[in-house]
Amino acid sequence: MSEIPQRGAAPATRLTVAAIKETAPGERRVALTPDTVARLQQAGLDVLVQAGAGIAAGFSDSDYVGAGASVVPLDEAMARADVILTVGTFSAERARRLRAGQTTIGMFRPLAAPQLAQQLADQNVTMISLDGLTRTISRAQSMDALSSQANVAGYKAALVAANAFGRFFPMLITAAGTSKPADVLVIGAGVAGLQAMGTAHRLGAVVTGYDVRAETRAEIESVSARYLELDAVGAAAGQGGYARALTSEEQTVQQEELNAHVARFDVVITTAQVPGRRPPLLVTAAALATMRAGSVLVDLGASTLGGNVEGSVPGETIVTENGVTVIGADNLPAQMPTAASVAFSHNVAALLLHIVHDAALLIDLADEIQAGVVITHDGEVVHPVVRETVTPAPVLVGAR
Repeated sequence: MSEIPQRGAAPATRLTVAAIKETAPGERRVALTPDTVARLQQAGLDVLVQAGAGIAAGFSDSDYVGAGASVVPLDEAMARADVILTVGTFSAERARRLRAGQTTIGMFRPLAAPQLAQQLADQNVTMISLDGLTRTISRAQSMDALSSQANVAGYKAALVAANAFGRFFPMLITAAGTSKPADVLVIGAGVAGLQAMGTAHRLGAVVTGYDVRAETRAEIESVSARYLELDAVGAAAGQGGYARALTSEEQTVQQEELNAHVARFDVVITTAQVPGRRPPLLVTAAALATMRAGSVLVDLGASTLGGNVEGSVPGETIVTENGVTVIGADNLPAQMPTAASVAFSHNVAALLLHIVHDAALLIDLADEIQAGVVITHDGEVVHPVVRETVTPAPVLVGAR
């Protein structure tokens, strides 16, 4: 077991954290922005930033130097840092460069990629994944990277839809005639969905919102959207601030009813996701076939596991035979890298300040915040849900 530093004891050395450059295609965010460097230094941390890590997000190396960080090459950052900060996940090759005793913080999606968790456990690296944070803990709100990035994604989704739509979002009365406002449906009333509704409304569209959780009606109406009421499919509130996955029967009922409504909307934005699992299918090919030419769908649930819209492809825009545009919007925060990076950096800093004491990292799995985000520690996969996905079922001797 690793030695836990005692609070109040003078650290032998200062803890060093390093933000490294993202390597995923299209990823422009950075895990640490200059405005948070001073906060970390005041907590007794030395801050390193890989050269060029923030350029795509609008932050130059000189910005980091001016804030007090040291800008270094990747090899030096990886060698010197006790804590490696990243936005997305590691490639297997980069993960192999981590050394025993290091900690890495990012959004690693361990339920979708449990093999990385096992690899880092085998290397005795502590993995902290912010996407495991339990959203219902009020004191953890400042650390909630999923919500901060979803907020950006919802805002951008409305802009992407407006840009792809061939008509105006607001009603316009001109000498050339009157343009009626766009009818927009947003499915999912989480952080992204509510932001998409509010932004589409501010752009002048007539907005309708839907969520399987009946208790979200007040939230939908609070952002000036109409509430689309379908037949009840049962209580759909899940744990940790998410909607639970619907049963197959509930999904069938929901899809049939949604199909009947979707055709009348000009724009549909879908935001439903289930952590570590295939997103629910909300708009079927049959529903797409009933939509008018020129209609636009933006699928925030698009992923390699599937999407909310049948046929959507992550990172791609397709046009159906009947002229409907389907946008697989899998990583919209990367398209607003400055705002998204600032929010993410604040989340990382809040978490670091929660787990760093006397300039040393204090991993405490009894802490309810850490219990959700610490995936590997002391050479083991310690998160119980992730551990189930990487541990093979025992073989019973003599079983038939």
